[in-house]
Amino acid sequence: MKKWKAVLLLTAVGSHAFAADLLDTVKQRGALKIALEGTYPPFNFKDAKQQLTGFDVEIATEIARRMKVKPEFVTAEWSGLLAGLQSGKFDIVVNQVGVTAQRQAVFDFSQPYTYSSAQLIVRKNESRDFKNLADLKGKKLGVGQGSNYADMAKAAAGVQVKTYPGAPEYLQDLATGRLDAALNDSLLIPFAIKQAKLPLKAGAPVGEVAAMAIPFAKGNPQFKSEIDKALGGMKADGTFRKISVKWFGIDVSKAPAAAKK
Repeated sequence: MKKWKAVLLLTAVGSHAFAADLLDTVKQRGALKIALEGTYPPFNFKDAKQQLTGFDVEIATEIARRMKVKPEFVTAEWSGLLAGLQSGKFDIVVNQVGVTAQRQAVFDFSQPYTYSSAQLIVRKNESRDFKNLADLKGKKLGVGQGSNYADMAKAAAGVQVKTYPGAPEYLQDLATGRLDAALNDSLLIPFAIKQAKLPLKAGAPVGEVAAMAIPFAKGNPQFKSEIDKALGGMKADGTFRKISVKWFGIDVSKAPAAAKK
């Protein structure tokens, strides 16, 4: 009986040790399945010809190229991206995913590739001085459903938080007076306001500088190494900076100073 148990244990250990790494699956498939919103400019969105474009799209495409596979993009609302990743619908999410302890318990992450902070968005003619989330007590604040900013807003006492599928919806409500302010990524705001063509402006930065990285299923060390190698190579040879400056005018892989709480 003990011998039989030992054989079972050895078989289980052996099966675990030789379990296929995600890198093997991607290489055999010949494509890297990449999920993003497709409605999150300037990170990822559809141009006038309905083609995916943006900072994250270019970064993900370059990662796939360096892995010698084709990029295969899948779009979904933000609220479904991490759930889809967890269920194995795609390999990675390249959509400015903040690295949090809660997410690290479920996923592994690449090295950070962008740094930014949260920032308020207000109407262009706003006379009230909202310096932080505490100033919004009793006021209505719009955020993206399931985002870091939604969690941040809900943690602020007395703020009436309204969640939306994406930025276009809450920017419209903000412009028409249904909201007092909105909250999103400081890197996104100038582009989003310009594209929306609404009477809005960037407000005060709030919270700490956050690191964004690429999540994927746990237990795939070879895959993680390959993703990090691609990102590291892009930073080393100037490719990353070139893409970043194109979309933001700065290198977003460099952490800025902390914002005010």
